[in-house]
Amino acid sequence: MPISAALVKRLREETDAPMMECKKALEQAESEGISGDDELVARAKEILREAGKMAAGKRADRETANGVVAVARSGNAAAAVSLLCETDFVARNEDFQALAQKLADHFAANPPGDDPLTSQIDGKSVKDLIEEAVGKIRENIQLGSVIRVEGEGIGVYLHHDKAKAGIVVLNAGGNGKQELANKLGTQVVAFSPEYISKDQVDQDRLNKELAIEKQRAIDDGKPEEIAEKIAQGKVGKDFLQQVVLLEQPWYAELSRKVGEVVKEQGGDVTIVEFVRIEAGKQPIKARV
Repeated sequence: MPISAALVKRLREETDAPMMECKKALEQAESEGISGDDELVARAKEILREAGKMAAGKRADRETANGVVAVARSGNAAAAVSLLCETDFVARNEDFQALAQKLADHFAANPPGDDPLTSQIDGKSVKDLIEEAVGKIRENIQLGSVIRVEGEGIGVYLHHDKAKAGIVVLNAGGNGKQELANKLGTQVVAFSPEYISKDQVDQDRLNKELAIEKQRAIDDGKPEEIAEKIAQGKVGKDFLQQVVLLEQPWYAELSRKVGEVVKEQGGDVTIVEFVRIEAGKQPIKARV
């Protein structure tokens, strides 16, 4: 007998799959000899899940150059998750963003383990949830980075484009430190530091930068001794201000260094860790 519109509507409401696919899944279930509304719906859901896995497999090689970042807190922990897709259109999709937030909420409360895709949420693995989203949205969707940090004073900043976020951990919380930590999250997103303090910078990297700046000065006609001094000055100031968080200009007042602001607003508070996560890029992480 024909599948009723009411049953199609029910399956649609319970799965959010397209109407025609719901109808086809119900018809397939009926063709297998299944009867009864509840039984048909249960089997149709299985068929839709399998279809979602097939769709995910077919799209797995497509480039995921877009995506979003979601952040969440849970007690003394915070998590940031990047979820990747093919187009900017899907990155703005409410269901896609809701999935990213669901994953961030879960990982803020639960360590991701060795393979975040196997982590269980409401009886489904993260991989299953992503495959269901692929079946519905019809784009390749991939889990990008999953970052979880713990600490007393955690600051979180999510940029307005939902494509990048910063998490900063201080060695103490309370007494206004939360606001400072949040501001430092903004700094991390805006200026993309690679280290917390200048003593973390690898000497080999400093030597390479010195060699580059020295050669540049020599190419500009400076004698070798003068070129050496110019290189020392540029690396000691410009390069370190670029890559070291505490040496960077403060985003809200560029004439001041981050280190000065931290000392003024945080007293003896120190930065323990920071993470910068952006959709489609490798996270930047530093820890003392």
